Amino acid sequence: MTTLGTASADPGEIETGRLQVGETRDGSPVGLPVAVINGAEDGKRLYLQAASDGDELNGVGVLREFVPQVDPAALAGEILIVGIVNYHAFQVAEHRNPIDDTKMNRVYPGDQNGTSSERIAKATFDIAAGSDLVVDLHQGSTSRMINETRVRCGSRHRKHRACLDLAKTFGCGYILDQKGPDGQLARAAPDEGVPTIDPELGGAVGLDEESVQRGVEGLFNVLHEYDFLSGMGEVEPQIRASGFDQYGSPSGGIVDFQTDLGDRVSAGETLFTITDVFGTVKSEVTADSDGVFWRTRRLPQVATGEYVCSVGTSIDTY
Repeated sequence: MTTLGTASADPGEIETGRLQVGETRDGSPVGLPVAVINGAEDGKRLYLQAASDGDELNGVGVLREFVPQVDPAALAGEILIVGIVNYHAFQVAEHRNPIDDTKMNRVYPGDQNGTSSERIAKATFDIAAGSDLVVDLHQGSTSRMINETRVRCGSRHRKHRACLDLAKTFGCGYILDQKGPDGQLARAAPDEGVPTIDPELGGAVGLDEESVQRGVEGLFNVLHEYDFLSGMGEVEPQIRASGFDQYGSPSGGIVDFQTDLGDRVSAGETLFTITDVFGTVKSEVTADSDGVFWRTRRLPQVATGEYVCSVGTSIDTY
């Protein structure tokens, strides 16, 4: 039998439950929704989680469609899932945990005696550290973004190649291979020897069905390639960026993009212009380097210095 929180599943079963991680201000228990998929045969353990940022819903959409499609009778190994990590932020549709004003994916490996976010991070990190593989489902918040998978442990890490291989298997089409900030699960779990990836499934207000389906396909690729399910995964070469240039606006006004997400851009190529409300061009911004047009703001109006877009740089194929 495999147990996570109140969910316990015998071989060949799926069960759901709650993982208690504290209490609300009225003393009610805070229980994260969890699922256990216990395969009929022995094998590896995969840990999945979503919504460590409370307004990033595509990962929740992936799990909602993925779990009913998994047949535990055909599965070798175990899949442990926390469907919503940042419980408090999810309830109010915010990015950060409003209890302690913290971005959850900056406090791993957490602290069982710490703040609300640190306690949740510790509880979920313990699951990750006891697994063979980890997929931490994210999205580009509400920005417009390509579907990509992030490898955050750094190129000199002993698990870097294993993380890259997992990212390639997931198969979003693009990999950002760049060491992440301290406190990210995709940085902390590899230190425990666990290959971990951080798929950023587009950017949306609510759910984006195309990105959700890409995530579902990615998880099944992982199940096949790592022998949870029979058959081969659809592993294809990925476009990899190891750098990331961000561009702000030199003036206030309305943004007109001159290229589309996923397009290759060359140094000196115009990325966007800024016009006033009467259509007069005030500024033109060009690419500093060759790369891939990766991410943009969603709303067109900008103030001076405000974020506009990003270009993935140092491009190769992995």
